[in-house]
Amino acid sequence: MNTKTIVKLFALLVATVSYGQTTVKGTVTDNSGQPIPGANIVVAGTTTGAISDFDGNFILNYAQDPPFLVEVTSVGFQPARQEVTQKNQILNFILVEGTELDEVVISASRTPERIFESPVTVERFGIKEIKNTASSDFYDGLENLKGVDINTNSLTFKSINTRGFATFANTRFMQLVDGMDNAAPALNFPLGNLLGMTETDVQSVEILPGAASALYGANAFNGILFMQSKNPFDFGGISAYIKQGITSQEAAGDNSYTDFGIRMAHKFSEHFAAKVNFGWLKGTDWHATSEEDKLNRGLTRSDPNYDGINIYGDDFGVNIRAASGGLGVIPDVEVSRTGYAEQDLTNYNAESIKADWGLYFRPWANDFEIQYVGKVGSGNTIYQGANRYNIAGFFLQQHKIEVKNNNFFVRAYLNEDKAGDSYDMVFTGININRQWKPDQQWFGEYIQTFAAATFGGATETQAHAAARAQADTGRLIPGTPEFQAAFNQVTNDPDLLTGSKFQDNSKFYHVDYNYNFSHLIDFAEIQVGGSFREYVLNSFGTIYTDNDGPIDYSELGVYTQIQKRLDLSDNVALKLTGSIRYDKSELFDGFFSPRLSAGFTINDNHNIRASFQTGFRNPTTQDLFIGLDVGRAILVGGASNNPERDIRNYDLSPAGTAITGQSNIAFSGLGAYTNSFFLSSVQAFGASTNPADLEVANSNFVKPEQVTSFEVGYRGKLDNIIVDASAYYNQYQDFLANETVIAPFYGDVALTQTLPNGTPLAIAAIANRDFQAFQTYTNSDAEVKSYGAAVGVSTKIFKNYDLGVNYTYAKLDFDRENNPDFRTSFNTPEHRVKASFGNTDLFKNFGFNVAWRWSDAFFWEASFGDGDVPAFHVIDAQVNYRIPSLKSTIKVGATNLLQDEYFTAFGTGFIGSQYYVSLTINNL
Repeated sequence: MNTKTIVKLFALLVATVSYGQTTVKGTVTDNSGQPIPGANIVVAGTTTGAISDFDGNFILNYAQDPPFLVEVTSVGFQPARQEVTQKNQILNFILVEGTELDEVVISASRTPERIFESPVTVERFGIKEIKNTASSDFYDGLENLKGVDINTNSLTFKSINTRGFATFANTRFMQLVDGMDNAAPALNFPLGNLLGMTETDVQSVEILPGAASALYGANAFNGILFMQSKNPFDFGGISAYIKQGITSQEAAGDNSYTDFGIRMAHKFSEHFAAKVNFGWLKGTDWHATSEEDKLNRGLTRSDPNYDGINIYGDDFGVNIRAASGGLGVIPDVEVSRTGYAEQDLTNYNAESIKADWGLYFRPWANDFEIQYVGKVGSGNTIYQGANRYNIAGFFLQQHKIEVKNNNFFVRAYLNEDKAGDSYDMVFTGININRQWKPDQQWFGEYIQTFAAATFGGATETQAHAAARAQADTGRLIPGTPEFQAAFNQVTNDPDLLTGSKFQDNSKFYHVDYNYNFSHLIDFAEIQVGGSFREYVLNSFGTIYTDNDGPIDYSELGVYTQIQKRLDLSDNVALKLTGSIRYDKSELFDGFFSPRLSAGFTINDNHNIRASFQTGFRNPTTQDLFIGLDVGRAILVGGASNNPERDIRNYDLSPAGTAITGQSNIAFSGLGAYTNSFFLSSVQAFGASTNPADLEVANSNFVKPEQVTSFEVGYRGKLDNIIVDASAYYNQYQDFLANETVIAPFYGDVALTQTLPNGTPLAIAAIANRDFQAFQTYTNSDAEVKSYGAAVGVSTKIFKNYDLGVNYTYAKLDFDRENNPDFRTSFNTPEHRVKASFGNTDLFKNFGFNVAWRWSDAFFWEASFGDGDVPAFHVIDAQVNYRIPSLKSTIKVGATNLLQDEYFTAFGTGFIGSQYYVSLTINNL
């Protein structure tokens, strides 16, 4: 083949490729001439499109000749269309600002729809809101949405809550990142955004409050957070941010704070694109320094049985009269060992390192896409569960393969965690004490000194002081090499009798699928889908009862949804949606979860919605299989075969040894479910000595919890005011929570087994302190109901200033007086008010935003402790300046600007202020 022939063939090939290829260039601006970055430019009726850059410019290539229509959309603006009539045409779009009612959401119905027409309540937080949030990052900014609480566990771990019933272990709330459940398998809940998304990769955030089991399964019981990342086919280039500032707290002082993130994405061709993200945050956590009595008895550090909120090691105590063998000179009181302050047991290092990457394939250069996404994250934080935990080097990885187009998806992913160097700070304090001096020796010295001081004429208070001083002689002092050596040994030992290390390497496998038949069926939109999950729990016996090897079990579910829009007239439409899902855990019977909703639209300005739905929640991995000693009680899961696996050895009292003929006993958690009293009744009996006050507990094994939910709402536009309001009523059945019970080591709680003198053996066991306190996981027969409402109003004042105000009301309907041992953990204020005021373009390239929120006082209850959370109000503020020539934005911000320190949960550190300067580059 000669050269001329090759040239001719090459020219023919170029001509063939060029034929039918149309290039369109242009800009997208608002009606004041400001560029709109991140706008979607799409050939109408196709998936071919482009994204405007930081300056509002775009280039669109389409493999057909004109004429065709190009449509431009951007959140907060009304869509616009223009016709392309020739090749190399230049189109300039000017978008007119719309309202939040025009924003598109996916979560409510698993299909794109205007939020205005959503059949249920949805909150949305998009790119515009992320850029203008007055909070230190986008995740914290969610707190300004109506109906949303963020409970601050630590600087890097925040727990989102909607409609109550939440602790930091918020297993009622689901967090999905690109469709993947972000929960750590060992914990069964997400660690906030500690291991989540980098800010420059967030495309949108949606929150769906309330039950959503009909579409999303068992864990979608009380709300879902959806975070969607940017696809590299649509969002390319390099973008980054850096925030530098300080955290300021009275207890911790001023400390440096750094947050950095970078995103790199490239579309290599119409068939392949890729991206990678990296984020790093480092700061100093909020110090928790409360020395108030944890059990709300008003005790101080001078009291013998003191147990401070953030003092650890004083959690373990004994009755010194019983320990003395009944010596009369020794008072019948509890005495606890001297504890260590939390700041002696942690360095308060707050750090998050996360990275993710994705490979995206479009084999036919259309909407059919194959994705591989990998995510890894490691972090240091403080977690408050049953105890306070130093989460150090915690590692979570996720890997997903997904195949999808506009009508279906199939995704499979893996979540796996490793506990790293994490440890329990309560048991660190307890076992540093024990390593220095065994409990038997310490209490023996205490009793001997107390007796000697009493015989010497000392008062009881003086005798206690002398006894503690003698028993503490030589105690390890924080900061000394001896203390550090003991600390290192304890925190590297996973046996809670001698150490505090938290071990885990659990995982779960998950598969989701969904198919939308709307392209095949005209009369209604029909979807079908389902999911399967398999858990593999492996805590090496430190969390779960898995001493003999991993525990595995599985869950599956299937669902369908039908949605139909009826145009009743030119200005009136009715949208009906019906869904039903069936879920089955291998441990329980299956459940159906239906949902019915109707949306009535008038003049495209008013929408009234109503829905009825049921939801259910399978017991979590901890509800089922936990076996964890937290000091004052043992947490024991309620799976039918779990308590009997939690076997521990106990030394009996001298009196108990005389009764049973044994000096020690092997005792399992089964006693909590088959032979136990309620703790409150044992306390009442201790005060009255009347056996009639004892109440048999015998907690039931767990089963799924159910909810029936009714909701009504309104969205609409009244002149230039946008209103979004909703109200709900929830009724729960078989409510999952905890009971605190006392299981005697001998005797039956029916009091049929007695001593020769007629004293029931179980009462003798209580008197001799031969029992174990358990916190069981079970269901309540009590009626649990909740109801509430939320309303948000937004408008523009003084032409272009944004003003928004919202109010949320939440109320628990539960008879606490007749159910004193049952904990609902409602943990949310009855009243909340939030407001924001700002202007994205106060003058050229300059904007600001101020956010204020107020929370009513409420009572917090959780396994760590119960207590009041006072009312508080907070102001956050930021100013920003855009530098178009550098495609950059500088922001200066402050959170808790008034420096009124507050807390959102009992036992945590007070939340101080953050001050920062950030630079964001090329973030569309």
